[in-house]
Amino acid sequence: MSQRQVLQVFEQYQKARTGFVQTVAELASRPQNIETLQNAGVMSLLRPLLLDIVPTIQQTAALALGRLANYNDDLAEAVVKGDILPQLVYSLAEQNRFYKKAAAFVLRAVAKHSPQLAQSVVDCGALDALVICLEEFDPGVKESAAWALGYIARHNAELAQAVVDAGAVPLLVLCIQEPELSLKRIAASALSDICKHSPELAQTVVDAGAIAHLAQMILNPDAKLKRQVFSALSQISKHSVDLAEMVVEAEIFPAVLTCLKDPDEYVKKNVATLIREIAKHTPELAQLIVNAGGVAAVVDYVGESKGNIRLPGIMMLGYIGRHTPEHAKAVAVANVLPKLLQCYLRADASEDLQTKSKKALKNILQKCVHLPALEPLLHDAPPNILKHVVGQFSKVLPHDSKARRLFVTSAGLKKIQEIKAEPGSALAEYINTINNCYPEEIVKYYSPGYSDTLLERVEQYQPSK
Repeated sequence: MSQRQVLQVFEQYQKARTGFVQTVAELASRPQNIETLQNAGVMSLLRPLLLDIVPTIQQTAALALGRLANYNDDLAEAVVKGDILPQLVYSLAEQNRFYKKAAAFVLRAVAKHSPQLAQSVVDCGALDALVICLEEFDPGVKESAAWALGYIARHNAELAQAVVDAGAVPLLVLCIQEPELSLKRIAASALSDICKHSPELAQTVVDAGAIAHLAQMILNPDAKLKRQVFSALSQISKHSVDLAEMVVEAEIFPAVLTCLKDPDEYVKKNVATLIREIAKHTPELAQLIVNAGGVAAVVDYVGESKGNIRLPGIMMLGYIGRHTPEHAKAVAVANVLPKLLQCYLRADASEDLQTKSKKALKNILQKCVHLPALEPLLHDAPPNILKHVVGQFSKVLPHDSKARRLFVTSAGLKKIQEIKAEPGSALAEYINTINNCYPEEIVKYYSPGYSDTLLERVEQYQPSK
């Protein structure tokens, strides 16, 4: 047998391996093939190919494994049980950039399913290897590593802390300054996943200088990047007054308000969430939003949006209104109360939308003493909201003669007499308090049926001759 014939055997074997991994990677990209591949024992066949002498076979085997693990947690579990992770982690440090991207993809695909699987990725030493990849020259490698780190961090505070302890945060902050859009997006998303769990983790991201760089990108034309930027700023702001103030000090207002008009639904939702997270903390932060024109901008956003995308805006209006009577007035004069009532009463509204709208209404009503804004609700509100409206009138009218007069001329007092309240209920008490602010004959005059009584008296009246 000649040397040529001997080498031909090896070439054929290499071609067969190449054909096999390429076909499996292609098949694994279609969900309908996954079960058949799994039943055929594909995992145990791919594992040795990760150590193949031919780099393209290694990379394609890793890609196929990543696609399989990405599909469901059973397959991800099979990757862990097959002892494949240590092999991938070792290769992350040794191999070329194409393999590194594929290996990071497998780690991400395993980690995404559950905290337990993410912990398996951490336990095999993946964090240090992934953090080293963040320092690679190739932006694609950085992106794959940042993506995997974000998927590990998003599950819980312990895993996020492990990512922080591995030194990922300063490098992720450097990644958001890189020119490549996709790398910026993934790095901002990973920072958001770290921040969300606790004030301490958010503080770590802030200490690395993330806020200034994130704030510079709020007017970037790329919608997907803006989604992640606003998400990260929201996750920082939500934890404490100090962190929210740091975000505000990056001079994001009034620029963020223009993003409430963004064509992308998720950009708008994340902006509204950011404003909500800032507004909830203190009267001063809420006032800053009011002064920047935030209430009108959010009212427009709630009016123009559909379904649950409105929720952050609705909650934000409630958060601003609950601080003080001045804040409640700022919200009420923007015609917010009827809009919230409309959201609450909509037949097609989800339970969540109804609950949040009701809560926002109550938050504003309990502080609002600006009676002209409350009057429309006297006519439209259902009983569970009406008691809060009437309650506010009962607080203000005893101390304000001008308001008492207006309440009569605007038919408010007449409406109060038409309300049927359970004797002894809070609503009945409020109505009594209001009625006690007026002479008895006025209250009688506006009571239902009083005009009939008067007519009867006219009929029965015998003029003296």
